[in-house]
Amino acid sequence: MPKKKPFVLRLDPEMLKAIEKWAADEFRSTNGQLEWIINKALKDAGRSKSKDNTQTQ
Repeated sequence: MPKKKPFVLRLDPEMLKAIEKWAADEFRSTNGQLEWIINKALKDAGRSKSKDNTQTQ
């Protein structure tokens, strides 16, 4: 597993509440849900450097 870098993220309380509910609905942690959302956004924008994304940046 790649090493992860911690950082502080400030969110509006209502946004965090919505993300926590979404995470619970999908049986993920809040952190896991945020990672999933960010990874999906990167992939959709063609900016992911994952192994299955073969587009050049």
